[in-house]
Amino acid sequence: MKKLAIIGASYLQEPLIKKARELGFQTHVFAWKTGDIGERTADFFYPLSIVEKEKILEKCREIGIDGICTIASDLAVVTVNYVAEKMGLPGNSMESTELSTNKHLMRKAFDLNGDPSPRSILVSSISDLEGIKLCYPVIVKPTDRSGSRGITELFSEQGLESAIEEAKAESFEKKALVEEFVTGQEYSVEFLSFRGNHHFLAMTQKYTTGAPHFIETGHLEPAFVDPETEKRVIQIVTHALDSLKIQNGASHSELKINSDGVIRLIEIGGRMGGDLIGSSLVNISTGIDFIEQVIRIALGEEPILVPSRKKEAAAVRFIFSQKDIAVFDRLRNEHPEYLLSYEIHPVTSEAVTDSASRFGYFLFKAEDREALLPYLPQPDAL
Repeated sequence: MKKLAIIGASYLQEPLIKKARELGFQTHVFAWKTGDIGERTADFFYPLSIVEKEKILEKCREIGIDGICTIASDLAVVTVNYVAEKMGLPGNSMESTELSTNKHLMRKAFDLNGDPSPRSILVSSISDLEGIKLCYPVIVKPTDRSGSRGITELFSEQGLESAIEEAKAESFEKKALVEEFVTGQEYSVEFLSFRGNHHFLAMTQKYTTGAPHFIETGHLEPAFVDPETEKRVIQIVTHALDSLKIQNGASHSELKINSDGVIRLIEIGGRMGGDLIGSSLVNISTGIDFIEQVIRIALGEEPILVPSRKKEAAAVRFIFSQKDIAVFDRLRNEHPEYLLSYEIHPVTSEAVTDSASRFGYFLFKAEDREALLPYLPQPDAL
């Protein structure tokens, strides 16, 4: 029986743990002990923080793992690739890991290699912007976080210092980026890479709250894009993956396309997309078991890119207010056959400030993509 190490034990990793066990692999899960679901569902659980990469490496050597992986976690990716590199297992280099987890280094790599992305300034405080004329609007964000944490759009200098401090507070390295604001419809793009060859899987249409924090309110697959635009997106993302030196595993790219068809990269993570994109939407819309292929690559096996099931349109809507719950109730009454799963918590007066503070979700599918639109949020203003 092959032994697979998994970094993280939260609900984000549960689909990975479950799939690995379905495939007959022994699961060895590492995370700080907090009562998360993966602590109970793993074959073996080790109460080590996901950032304790030296201790995890020591234990993985002792176990004799055959592969190591994670999904939907930038922080866990660092340990995954560190252990993989030290043990000669499939993964990405630590140089690639830095480029794909630090947004400042990512911007520098994109600029060096001619990948289209926004202009960006690294700051430790507002004083770093003295003498620099900013063209508003701008986006202020942490250099090394995901999940819409610490992101603010500003239309003037008012609030700039507090936005920088908020972004720094969310950042692990306590730094922020002040970036040109890119207009257009937002999408994400899922790829699999194996030994440096990149394979496009899906393009997701994204719905967000818009300014100031751009928290995701829903996703739809496949996205409404014409074949020529999709072809250009695939070319741009493929080139950018090479710029970030990504060789193996899943990647999650975020980009915007404006009304003139101009494509700009926002960021790329060297891991599967979260928010049910990688674990559910891709599987439904492509017929390819995304998680299974991530496991195969981690074990050094070539991914299977032939659909194993019927392709359907898929969507997820997140709960921010009673309005979203009303839409859920309408879907359940009008088309209960569309509904796949849901998790809804009581809505409180507490503000939703990032993806982790939303009040749940509902996942649904249909043969006809247009049939899902009445149950998705209104598109963002471009």
